[in-house]
Amino acid sequence: MAASAPSPAAPRIEPLAPPYRPEVEAMLRRWMPPGSPYPPLALFRTLAVHEELFGRMRPLGAGLLGHGLLDPREREIVIHRTSARAGAAYEWGVHARAFGRAVGLSDEQIAATATGSADDPVWSERDALLVRLADELHDSATVSQELWTALAARWAPPQLIELLVLAGWYRLIACVINGAAVAHEPWAEPFPAAGGDSTARPADAHPPRGEGP
Repeated sequence: MAASAPSPAAPRIEPLAPPYRPEVEAMLRRWMPPGSPYPPLALFRTLAVHEELFGRMRPLGAGLLGHGLLDPREREIVIHRTSARAGAAYEWGVHARAFGRAVGLSDEQIAATATGSADDPVWSERDALLVRLADELHDSATVSQELWTALAARWAPPQLIELLVLAGWYRLIACVINGAAVAHEPWAEPFPAAGGDSTARPADAHPPRGEGP
């Protein structure tokens, strides 16, 4: 269903590298989980090239991941599907590895966000609506009345707003990742080939779970 965007041989914008200026290091630390043994994500270090914008982006990213109204599992279905449809293998892989299984998505469901459709038997009727939402927003930047009626019967208006913003936010992140050719994280889930399975990373890889994208 979705194909990852072909990546240039090297990042188009070089991420910041240590030693960081103290204020940049403090910002990067806020985007990462407390006490993480991992270096800041390549995406974060790329965004930090524009220090002012980087600082202003964090409240929304952190709010969607850590303080939202959506069930975390449903949030991740939308994030995974939006990232996959936009060809953002980087973001799909980070969320598949760091969040997907932790919130209750099965290996088959994680793979289906990249290679399946809303009709895939791994999805419940409710889950399928979220996949359809991500697909319609990706394809047309709007939502059909039929789908909206079904969504509004199950999610409250504040949650519907959050679903729309969530899909838009991760489309923005996909544009940064693909446009700047952000290099993949070595611990992230590999993007599955169509009709095949990804090669899962070891369960003890302990990827970071921050409050950013």
